[in-house]
Amino acid sequence: MNHVKALAMKFVMIAAVLLIILTLLFDVPFADTLWISLVLTLVAYVMGDLMIFRKAGNLSDQNKRNAIATVSDIVVAFLVIWLMGDALVGSNFDIITPAIISALVIGGGEWFFHKYLDRSVFPEKHDTTGTATR
Repeated sequence: MNHVKALAMKFVMIAAVLLIILTLLFDVPFADTLWISLVLTLVAYVMGDLMIFRKAGNLSDQNKRNAIATVSDIVVAFLVIWLMGDALVGSNFDIITPAIISALVIGGGEWFFHKYLDRSVFPEKHDTTGTATR
């Protein structure tokens, strides 16, 4: 249940950023922005949160894990927004600038999202007795 809540929070954060930047500022169609948000949420959660952030180090490495996962989330966000935006909107639209801006803003949100994950979704990182199971 914690993962569903985290995915929903991540989707809302990403969709809000992309709707403001892509749709309101750069006139990307609403439906295209939602598709990009959904794909980015799933890809970034699996790669950045489950594979990189969760598996790297222990509690004492939280800032290092967070920095590495945040940078990877920025790169993934840029690539997904750029590639999907180019495919959905068309090559005659400059999607690189909004992709860079969106990726950086999403990265800022991811820094705080990882702190939430550490406290609420991955409690084994806080178990000092070694009794938590994955």
